[in-house]
Amino acid sequence: MDTSSPRNTPSAPAAPPGANAQAADKPLLLIVEDDEAFARTLARSFERRGYRVLQAASLPEVEAVLTQHTPGYAVVDLKLKGDASGLACVQKLHAASAGMLIVVLTGFASIATAVEAVKLGACHYLAKPSNTDDIEAAFGLKAGDTEVDVTNRSSSLKTLEWERIHEVLAETGFNISETARRLGMHRRTLARKLEKQQVS
Repeated sequence: MDTSSPRNTPSAPAAPPGANAQAADKPLLLIVEDDEAFARTLARSFERRGYRVLQAASLPEVEAVLTQHTPGYAVVDLKLKGDASGLACVQKLHAASAGMLIVVLTGFASIATAVEAVKLGACHYLAKPSNTDDIEAAFGLKAGDTEVDVTNRSSSLKTLEWERIHEVLAETGFNISETARRLGMHRRTLARKLEKQQVS
């Protein structure tokens, strides 16, 4: 048998007239998330809502996407693998398109990182867990909400500690070792604190 000859595979059916135009009319969303299972679930959910979805798991992958596409929407996980920060991805996406609506997701919620994300171009900031409804609603919140509840509760020492930790995490681009050094804390101690917060 001549194995060098091409296989007789059935040709793909021709796309119906207007199919490409219909796809182009759908809003394009980029999901920047290194948790593959969560990214797939989120992508399927948005596709069911009529979005075309692209995925990236790192800044280099975001840069590769931007060479060929300009999404109108993006969902960015603030904490990526290898202590990488999604803030750099937010900055890159906003530089590519100032009109892009970018929602940041994170389990490390803090005032410092929220402020930095918005300064770098995010339109909203959501703490995990957040679902498709939360994210899609956040895309529509371009302006601030004057009805948000303001309380007079004073911050506890524990809350102040977390705020300081997250502030330094943002300053160091989520580098755990450098954050621990600046806080005068052992790296393992900081890692345990962060793991405990994620679980709680």
